[in-house]
Amino acid sequence: MSETHAARLNSSRLSSTEPVDLPSSIEAFEAALQAERERTLVLFRTNLEHEIQTQLQVQLDAHRQALEADYQRQLAIEREQIERRIAAELAADMQAKIAEGIAAGVAAGVAEKIQYILEQWRLSRHRRFGPSSESHQGELFNEAEALVEQAPDTPDEHDEGEDDTGKESSPKKKAKRGHRRALPPELPRIEHVIDVPDDQRRCECGTPMVRIGEDVSEQLDIVPMQIRVIRTVRPRYACPKGDQAPVQMPAPAQVLPRSNFSAGFLAMLAVVKYVDGLPLARFEKVLARHGVEVPRQSLARAVIKLAQALQPLHNLARDALLDSPVIYMDETTVQVLKEPGRSPSSTSYMWVQRGGPPGKPVVLFDYESSRSGQIPVRLLEGWQGYLMTDGYDGYAPVARGAGVEHLACAAHARRKFVEAKRASPNVKSARADHALDLFGQLYRIEARLKDACDAERFEARQSHSLPVLQKLRAWLDDTLPVVTPRSKLGEALGYLHNIWSRLVRYTERGDLPIGRVEMWRGGSIWYSVGPYQKIRHASNRLRTPFPHPAHRTGRADFPHPALFRVNKPSHSRGRCAFVNGSVPTCRIGTGRSIGDTPFPVSLAAASTRFADVAPCSRQSSGTPY
Repeated sequence: MSETHAARLNSSRLSSTEPVDLPSSIEAFEAALQAERERTLVLFRTNLEHEIQTQLQVQLDAHRQALEADYQRQLAIEREQIERRIAAELAADMQAKIAEGIAAGVAAGVAEKIQYILEQWRLSRHRRFGPSSESHQGELFNEAEALVEQAPDTPDEHDEGEDDTGKESSPKKKAKRGHRRALPPELPRIEHVIDVPDDQRRCECGTPMVRIGEDVSEQLDIVPMQIRVIRTVRPRYACPKGDQAPVQMPAPAQVLPRSNFSAGFLAMLAVVKYVDGLPLARFEKVLARHGVEVPRQSLARAVIKLAQALQPLHNLARDALLDSPVIYMDETTVQVLKEPGRSPSSTSYMWVQRGGPPGKPVVLFDYESSRSGQIPVRLLEGWQGYLMTDGYDGYAPVARGAGVEHLACAAHARRKFVEAKRASPNVKSARADHALDLFGQLYRIEARLKDACDAERFEARQSHSLPVLQKLRAWLDDTLPVVTPRSKLGEALGYLHNIWSRLVRYTERGDLPIGRVEMWRGGSIWYSVGPYQKIRHASNRLRTPFPHPAHRTGRADFPHPALFRVNKPSHSRGRCAFVNGSVPTCRIGTGRSIGDTPFPVSLAAASTRFADVAPCSRQSSGTPY
């Protein structure tokens, strides 16, 4: 028995306060001693078991904690290894996928680039060797039946019906090929009669022949250009005694004072240059063939002076343009030679505006060196109405102005699909053909309504044009997501999607246009105004730009003083003076002659140099109609 257990046993004995009865005999003492021994053994066993259990529990707890710590350490090591292995596998998988994506993207990019190059090559080949017309030959076979089913009870105003004889009118026959058209009857005729001589107009029997008919043939003839000199003679009369100043009739008014070019010559010069597109160098050769040597520099100066002389007409035309409820506006690139501060290879722009009353279109061209969106804002300042443009975002600032409604031209949207068809292999594209067919239906509806009133046109657009536009929109929504945006067809689809809200606005009224190609062409109407610069366009025409447009001047005034420099008369003899306080006149000497011949300076120069520009006499009503 250990000392600890003995001490615990003795302490338990000593702690007992009960009285102890001593045995009376040896047997009782032995029995008591045996009982005490057994009780001590039980107590000792109990304490020993408790101590052993306590020590075992402590050892088990320590061993369990050590095992748990070792397990956690091993688990952390294995977790770290697993995470590293998973991260490595994920990184490898990601790298493989990235490599595959890059390869696929590069392949797709290369394919798109190749497709873009092929499309550009096909377009350039078509521009060089193909027809320039944008006509589309594809037709829907059931178009006539579809239009009849849409309005079966609507009578066709274009049916010819029956003629006065009760017979049905036959369809118009196409002109046969190889047959000449008749020459215009309004042209003057010069008859050359080739008659049979009198001695051959007698029959063998001796009877005189009678006229039974004739054969007539016509040939178109041209009288060559005739160049002549108009010699104006103004005699002077004076008293032999010298008591009175000589008298002489004033010189007739000229377009260009002190110039030896007549009005007819200037008109011919403007027509051959801007209408016929003949460069001044070639017109110089034409004049040389007729025996007149006129340097092209003189012709160029005459063109510039003529533009300044016609500036009042340009200002009045701009006033008529700004009175229009609908204006078409577009810009085109132009190259300017010897422009101060810019290289000859820089790109400039000619801004075209078309409007005016019905049947009298006004087409103005304004030169600008940039394509900024503030240019249309300045050109159309104060105007209200409907503005039709293409999809260029530069027109957004002017479209946000008060009273300006923005429309989109359907001809520009259709042209994108024409280019997409031309750029496709073998010039065949089912998707582009489908879009062109739908555009063709819209334009054929407008062609049938050419002579209709606004109310009839509005009803027809609501019943016929809107269903076609709905088909076009549904087809656009289905096709746009599946076509690459970098292809020509994708560009056409994206362009149509961006301008769609402005494209369909023409159906809201009957007097709004759908947009046609000829609306954007100036045709033979060219207003070339500008003081000094020479412009060479892609068509090899020289144009003179106009730096500052006039905004509703109310009268034919020059907007900038620089424009009258060339028209300024010579002050070598005489000086400018006012006549009646309005129009300045100049006393111009004529060299050796004696005279006091006043003539008016350019009204435009007078209004800007000698008087203040009057305010606009016509105020806008604030509404487009």
